[in-house]
Amino acid sequence: MPAKTLGEFIRSKRDALDISLRELARKLEITPPFLSDIELGKRYPSEPVMAKLADFFRIPVDELKIFDHRESLSDLKRLLEQNSNLNVAFRTAIEDVKDGKISSEQLAKRINPLGKKK
Repeated sequence: MPAKTLGEFIRSKRDALDISLRELARKLEITPPFLSDIELGKRYPSEPVMAKLADFFRIPVDELKIFDHRESLSDLKRLLEQNSNLNVAFRTAIEDVKDGKISSEQLAKRINPLGKKK
């Protein structure tokens, strides 16, 4: 199963409940454009909005946070900016995935060979 973004997860849950974006935004007390931006990955919800989403979908907030990759991406960007060798290695690995030389699953196993979760 491919990894989902937070926005994709929210959209799929909303679709499964057959509720419109406008209706969900109203129930969450946020604007429809803001919810749309969340679903498109352009913006991220605050902790209170995340709590409202979890409450609405009747799931733990931690389940939503599994799909929130903000911290990971900002950490990766910072590391790549600070270390040119890591930057080259990462770009090479991404090109290998794009070119079909390795799969994303193979790359993930190279990075985390024991499959440990943090």
